[in-house]
Amino acid sequence: MASLVAGFGSSHSPMLAAQAEDWIGGAFLNRDRARQFVDFDGVACRYDDLLERAPEDAAARIAPDLLRRRHAEITASIARLRGDIAAAELDALIVIGDDQEEMFDHANMPAIGVYYGETIGNAKAGPAEAPLDRARMRFQEGGADKDYPCHGPLARHLIDSLQHDEFDLSAMARTGPGKFEGHAISFVHRFLMGARPVPVVPVFLNAYYPPNQPGPGRCFALGEALTRAIHSFEGDGRIGVLASGGLSHFVVDEDFDHAVIDALKRHDANFFRTAPLYKLQSGSSEIRNWICLAGAVGGLDLDWVSYTPGYRTPALTGTGLCFASFRAM
Repeated sequence: MASLVAGFGSSHSPMLAAQAEDWIGGAFLNRDRARQFVDFDGVACRYDDLLERAPEDAAARIAPDLLRRRHAEITASIARLRGDIAAAELDALIVIGDDQEEMFDHANMPAIGVYYGETIGNAKAGPAEAPLDRARMRFQEGGADKDYPCHGPLARHLIDSLQHDEFDLSAMARTGPGKFEGHAISFVHRFLMGARPVPVVPVFLNAYYPPNQPGPGRCFALGEALTRAIHSFEGDGRIGVLASGGLSHFVVDEDFDHAVIDALKRHDANFFRTAPLYKLQSGSSEIRNWICLAGAVGGLDLDWVSYTPGYRTPALTGTGLCFASFRAM
């Protein structure tokens, strides 16, 4: 039977595609000034509210030299994760990610979905002049749309097995007209794979949009069920699973991010099953993808983890940038 041989977690923020000078030059400032935030206590707020509450050392946390060092840290972590994925010699990679009105919209936003087509397409990049727009376009293709391989047989087996475990799923054999893979998948293709991409199985969680977001216990149980499905898949395939997104954003919550990381190290199932919902709002909702990963990698050891608090404005908005690699020991 197939084996789960590796697990990975990766942030996918546009910050990762931006240059260090974009961080320093405030490329994200105007967008964050216009954004609705949720603070550490789950309360809605605006940029000016966060700026007024910013700690005395806020300016030091976005000092240019520090931002350059942090940008170098995340660049090195991405390269290391890319190397681990290649070294695992996988036959398939299950990618757990959310969709933000890319493949789906609010006419139909499934709580959990599995894509079982033989390929999935990424769109060509459009024109971009502003630094933030250029960063976003690096998630897309130069010159022309591109199809990436998927592992259809494994995907169909996952659908059968998950339904047997009483998960109600949406199943997709293709994208809709004019639709392409979302950023959670395209980041993996564009930044974490080389010229010979591993066939993927996209698994979607509606992390972001109420009212049908899966709870943390359900996300953890889905990860456990994915591992059972992998182990019952015929053949001797080497399978990996990857969580795409997170950690906290658009306010960086270092304390909760480190709590998530510590729970990953301990394989603390109870922490993940009972994670407080007020910590899983706005962009931090993508932590659900990591909760699903935690359920899947209970039999693997955490090889390494890297965390960088990605502050980017005087109000300390940004993203908790995290990368992790699990392997069989």
